Amino acid sequence: MRYIRYAFLAALAIVLISVAMANRGMVTLSLLPEALADLTGFGWTIALPLYAVIFASIAAGVLIGFIWEWLREHKHRAAGSQMQRELKQTKREMRRIKGSEGKPQDEVLAILDEAS
Repeated sequence: MRYIRYAFLAALAIVLISVAMANRGMVTLSLLPEALADLTGFGWTIALPLYAVIFASIAAGVLIGFIWEWLREHKHRAAGSQMQRELKQTKREMRRIKGSEGKPQDEVLAILDEAS
């Protein structure tokens, strides 16, 4: 399994390096369109190689996707932690009800104790 992972990482590195080498041309990124930048007097631009723009876009998309999913799954994590708290509380109650006698004081608890 380790060799498959290394082979995959090597293939990925080769693909990324070839994309970077094929897209070395410089591109200019502007914050605002030229007409709007002239109107506001704020014309921020930066020149980067195209592969940097491509890789940064992919990284930003992955990061946004991770954050989106983390926020979307919050209700499931909250429900799971609530269930975990309820389970711990139920176990504490079971130990308390059994008491020092070692036998359950309730018939239902005795049946559950025999089943486990």
